[in-house]
Amino acid sequence: MNISKESVMSPKGDITLYTLTNSSGAQVVLSSLGAGINKIIVPDKNGKMADVILGYENPCDYDNDGPCSGKTPGRYANRIKHGRITVEGKEYSLPVNNGPNHLHGGPEGFQNKIWDSSIVGDSVVFTRVSPDGEMGYPGRLKATVTYTWDDNNQLTISYKAVTDAPTFVNLTNHAYFNLSGHDAGSVLNHHLRLNCSRYLPTDPSEAPLGNIDPVAGTPMDFTSPKAIGRDINEDFEALKIGKGYDHCYVVDGWEKGRLSEVATLTDPVSGRTLTISSTQPGAQVYTGNWLTGSPKGKGGVEYHDYDLVAIECQGFPDAPNQPAFPSQLLTPGETYRQTIIYSFGF
Repeated sequence: MNISKESVMSPKGDITLYTLTNSSGAQVVLSSLGAGINKIIVPDKNGKMADVILGYENPCDYDNDGPCSGKTPGRYANRIKHGRITVEGKEYSLPVNNGPNHLHGGPEGFQNKIWDSSIVGDSVVFTRVSPDGEMGYPGRLKATVTYTWDDNNQLTISYKAVTDAPTFVNLTNHAYFNLSGHDAGSVLNHHLRLNCSRYLPTDPSEAPLGNIDPVAGTPMDFTSPKAIGRDINEDFEALKIGKGYDHCYVVDGWEKGRLSEVATLTDPVSGRTLTISSTQPGAQVYTGNWLTGSPKGKGGVEYHDYDLVAIECQGFPDAPNQPAFPSQLLTPGETYRQTIIYSFGF
């Protein structure tokens, strides 16, 4: 594995970019801004290479971008209703930055911070310490994100966090995929299969209602492969709320700490496939319903709604306020550990 690095100046300080190139020439480019992925370049069925994730021409444009492209949102990915959490009987207020809700750790969440970084063997390791009270969260939290790219075009992301006081943690990766290439237009012809027979319905603000519903007999069903766009315009409340898919799916048979296959995405044009595995209990599927107006993409491309799809393996949104959901509470002496694996093929 060859790993090179360079620095880019930004208003927040120097951003470090890492390029990981495997034996076949397939590449991943990582950034210390948001501990994120800027590029994934993999072959199609004919051996043609293409970059298959949303990204920007200017590495500085990832700061405070609306899509949160490729980055590590935190301290808590996804929504917390009304920005309220209670820890050991004490209520904390978090900044509201998505309608009435707190999203992705707030406006200065982990995704908009420059992380410390280093090369360790064949991996790149990003680390940051979130001070007590940052974005309203209690406890000093140390988070580590490790990326490992291999010769089988498999990207493994390992998350670890420790705290000195009870706090809530939910880390994921927010990459958007188009297996025809990031600049190829609509992703609605891609076929998606989810190992998820249930999902979390939401209120109009997209915060979970608290119940877990079956997908069977609804347009939310991806238990068998189907085109993403097949049912996206159906007269169904969940799809009308989000202008498409933007819901957390519940991973079937989830057990804490156990790695399992979550999703398979297939592009019938290029033949590329993406298999996603994770230890996380949920997967937020977001069909890029509000991508129009994003910063100018790589090569000067302009992104439009439904051009890419995110499949974010994570804990459930609003779990701090939903006792029936798997807990995301981290206490001193415990270590938060999660894994996501993106496996590319054709």
